[in-house]
Amino acid sequence: MSANVLPASAALPYAGTEARATYNDKVVRQFAIMTVVWGIVGMAVGAFIAAQLLWPALNFDIPWLTYSRLRPLHTNAVIFAFAGCALFATSYYVVQRTCHARLFSDRLAAFTFWGWQVVIVAAAITLPLGMTQSKEYAELEWPIDLLIAAVWIAYGVVFFGTIVKRTVKHIYVANWFFASYIITIAVLHIVNNLAIPVSPTKSYVIYSGVVDAMVQWWYGHNAVGFFLTAGFLGMMYYVVPKQAGKPIYSYRLSIVHFWALISIYMWAGPHHLHYTSLPDWAQSLGMVFSLILLAPSWGGMINGLMTMSGVWHRLRTDPILKFLVVSLSFYGMATFEGPLMSIKTVNALSHYTDWTIGHVHAGALGWVAFITIAALYQMIPRLFGKQQMWSVKLMDAHFWVATIGIVLYVTSMWIAGVMQGLMWRAVNSDGTLTYTFVESLKATYPYYGIRLLGGLMFLSGMVIMAYNVWRTVRDTQPVDVPVLAPATSH
Repeated sequence: MSANVLPASAALPYAGTEARATYNDKVVRQFAIMTVVWGIVGMAVGAFIAAQLLWPALNFDIPWLTYSRLRPLHTNAVIFAFAGCALFATSYYVVQRTCHARLFSDRLAAFTFWGWQVVIVAAAITLPLGMTQSKEYAELEWPIDLLIAAVWIAYGVVFFGTIVKRTVKHIYVANWFFASYIITIAVLHIVNNLAIPVSPTKSYVIYSGVVDAMVQWWYGHNAVGFFLTAGFLGMMYYVVPKQAGKPIYSYRLSIVHFWALISIYMWAGPHHLHYTSLPDWAQSLGMVFSLILLAPSWGGMINGLMTMSGVWHRLRTDPILKFLVVSLSFYGMATFEGPLMSIKTVNALSHYTDWTIGHVHAGALGWVAFITIAALYQMIPRLFGKQQMWSVKLMDAHFWVATIGIVLYVTSMWIAGVMQGLMWRAVNSDGTLTYTFVESLKATYPYYGIRLLGGLMFLSGMVIMAYNVWRTVRDTQPVDVPVLAPATSH
C-alpha cells in the first residue's frame, strides 16, 4: 500500500457490495448505546461532586454520598464505562471493516459486552460502599479485577482473531493503535493489581512504599497514555478520513507517530511523583520522556488536522467535523500542557492544585469525549440503517453547549490552580506563610462555581445527544451489513 492511502473500506460509503457474510454489528450497537448511557451517568456524578465542593452539605451526612466515595465512582464511570464502551464499540466496528472480516467469535464478543457491564455495575455498588484498594484509577477490589482480566483477555482474542481472519493483506494503522492499547492495558492491569486477598471485599497489594507509588503511576499514567490516548487515536485514524472523505494526510507519519508514541509513553509515569520520596534520577527520567512525548503527540494531531484540509468549508454544515477539529485541538493542547507540567520548576507551582484538574479534563472532555461523540454520530445512523442522525440542528446545539462548557471548566481550573500555587508558596519577610489554606480555599470558591456551570453544560450536551440518538434509532430495524470481498471497494 502506498504511503498515504487509506484502505478502501475506511474511506467511502458502501456501494457495489459482494455479500459473503455480515459483520457482527449487534455488539457494536450495544456498546454504542451504553456509551451514551454511561456518559450521562458518569458526568452526572461528576457534576454532583463538583457541587459538593461548593456546598459540602450535599453529602447529606450519608457515608456513600461523600465526595471521597463518589469521586472514584465518577472517574471509573467516565474512564471505564463511558470511554471503555466507546473503545469496544469503535474497535469492533473498525476492525471488521478494515479487515473485511466478521468478528472472530460472536459468543466471546457477547461475553465482553455483558462482562463489561457487570464490571461497571459492580463498581457502582462497591465504590460508594467504601470497598476500595485506594489506588488511583485502580480502586476496584480483587474479585472485580479478576473479571476485568477475563473480559479483557476475551476482548484480545476477539480483536486479534479478527486480524488473523482478515481477507486483506494490509493492517490499517487504526488497528495498530487498538492492538497496542489492548495489549498494554492487560499488562498494566495485571501487574498493578497483584494483591493478596484476605476476604471477598478486601485485599492487600503486594507492593509497598515508594515501589507501590512507582508501580501505581506507571499504571496511572499509561492508563491515560494507552486507554485514553492510543485507543482513541485508533478511533481518530478511522473517523477523520471517513468523515473527510479522503485518505489520511500521511500514512508514513501515522506509522512514525505510532511507534514513537508507544515506545516513549511507557516511561513517563514518574512525573506524577515529583518532590516525593521517589529517587531524584527517576523523577528526572520521567520528566525527560514526558518532554520527548510532545513530538509524536503533535505528529498525530497534525496528521489528523491536515487530513481535513480542503474540507474546511464543510465546517459550517457538518457538526461531526466540528467535533473532530475541536477534539484534535484539545489533544494538541493537552499533550503540550502535560510535558510542560512535567518540568520540575513548573510542577513546583502546579502540583496538588486545580491546574492539574483543568489539564485532566481538557484531555477527558476535549479530546476523549469529543472524538467519541464524533465517532458515535458517524456510526449510529449506519448501524441502524439511516443516512444521518435524526437532527443535525441538535448535533450542532450539542457541539456549542459542550464546547462552551469545556472552555468554562478548563479556564476556571487553570486560573484557580495558578492562584492556589502562588498563594501556597507566598511567604512573609520573616518566613511565615502569607496565606492560610482556608484563605486559598475561599479564593477558589468562585472558580468552583464556574467549573460546575461548565460541567452542567457538558452534561446537558450529553442529554441532547441521548435524545437525538433515541429519535434516530427508535422504530428502526438494525441493519446487517455484508462483509465485502477483498477485491471490492466501498
